[in-house]
Amino acid sequence: MIVQSIQLALAPVFVLVAIGNILNMMASRLSRVVDRTREMQVAFQRTQGEEHDASVRELRMLARRTTLIGRAQLMMVLSAITIGFTVVLIFSSQFIHASTEPFVALTFAMAIVLLLAGLVLFLMETRVASAQLRVPLSYLELDRDL
Repeated sequence: MIVQSIQLALAPVFVLVAIGNILNMMASRLSRVVDRTREMQVAFQRTQGEEHDASVRELRMLARRTTLIGRAQLMMVLSAITIGFTVVLIFSSQFIHASTEPFVALTFAMAIVLLLAGLVLFLMETRVASAQLRVPLSYLELDRDL
């Protein structure tokens, strides 16, 4: 029976590994946003007029990105914790001699919902980042054949 429990626990463990990889990538993005925010805070102090307004707009966008990444990371960590509970329930059923299947199903479903919520928040952050990085059409020189 322990072998069967190990086999059952493999799927949640693979999800846990995927969540870890996603969290690593989110941490890298957050690090870049934090670095850029620090640069822009210096620029905020040194700019005036239109240039100052541009730095304020970018700081607002960076603050929004930081919030979205933070919330996405929270959802992913909660998903990972819930996956951990799922694995514990799978193994504990062998020792308490009680059916934990409804709880296993519930915790796994909750983990997937949290994972999806984290991915949606991450998608929102990437959309904000994309909107921030619009290249002016004049820079593309579309009238030229290259």
